[in-house]
Amino acid sequence: MAIKSGSNRLRLAVFRSNRYVFAQIIDDAKRETLVSAGDSKSKGKNKKTESAKNVGLELARAAKLKKIESVAFDRGGYKYQGRIKALAEGAREGGLKF
Repeated sequence: MAIKSGSNRLRLAVFRSNRYVFAQIIDDAKRETLVSAGDSKSKGKNKKTESAKNVGLELARAAKLKKIESVAFDRGGYKYQGRIKALAEGAREGGLKF
């Protein structure tokens, strides 16, 4: 289920593969990505959900630097559980509102 295109809010879009999770904040009006984060570069012994939460925190930190406070959460059709939920919680802990 996509977010309505008439919305003026920025969109936090999530992509999840079997191994990694990526997130980006998109301005649909200008058709550009403002902030992005992913866990493909982090190599360690983190579990997938821990890594997803770190991606959310990293995305929120980068968004704060660009003075982004509020977004619409677009989970891309994925169920709100596991890594998607962890990413959302990390972004909220970092200060993003949605």
